Amino acid sequence: MGCAISGLGLAPRQVTETRGEEEPLTEEQISMIKESWKVIQEDIAKVGIIMFVRLFETHPECKDVFFLFRAVEDLERLRTSKELRAHGLRVMSFIEKSVARLDQLERLDMLAVELGKSHYRYNAPPKYYGYVGAEFICAVRPILKDKWTPELEKAWKMLFQYITRLMRQGYLEEERAKRNMLVSTKERPDKRNTAL
Repeated sequence: MGCAISGLGLAPRQVTETRGEEEPLTEEQISMIKESWKVIQEDIAKVGIIMFVRLFETHPECKDVFFLFRAVEDLERLRTSKELRAHGLRVMSFIEKSVARLDQLERLDMLAVELGKSHYRYNAPPKYYGYVGAEFICAVRPILKDKWTPELEKAWKMLFQYITRLMRQGYLEEERAKRNMLVSTKERPDKRNTAL
C-alpha cells in the first residue's frame, strides 16, 4: 500500500482553543483545498469507496465499527457493496460541507462536533477518525495527479486534524452527557411505594 499516513493529530481540544489567534488554515490553504475539491468532486463516489476499502485494508480493526462489513474478508466484495458506496458518499458529503464552511468556521465547528456526538451513538471511537483523513489523502492523490503538491497535502492534513479534534470533542461531550445521565438516574430515590 505504502500510503497510510498516520498521526493526523487526535489530541482533544476545545472549540474555543481552535478559534482565536490560531486559525486552522491560511487563506491560501483554504483556496487550494477548494480548488482541489472541484476536481475531487467529479469522482466523489469512487473516492469514497477507495477510501473505505483502503481503510479496511490498512486498519482491519476499523471494520468492527461497521456492523455490515464486520465479517467481510473479500475486499473485492466491498468495492462493489452498495452499502459501502452509500456510507462513502455520506462521508464525502460531510467533507464537501466542511470545505464549503471553511469561510464560516463557527458552522464548521458545530458540524464537526455534532458528527463526533453521532459517532459516540454509533460506538465509533475517536481513535479511528485520523485514519479516514489519511486514506482520503491517499485516494485523492492519484486523481489530482500533478495538481497534488506538498503544500496541498499539508493543507488537507491540517483540515482533517482540525475536524478530528472537533469530532473527538463532540464524542467526549456525548460520552460525558450519557455518563452523567446514568449517574443522575442512579442517584434518584426509588419512587416505589415503601409504605407498610
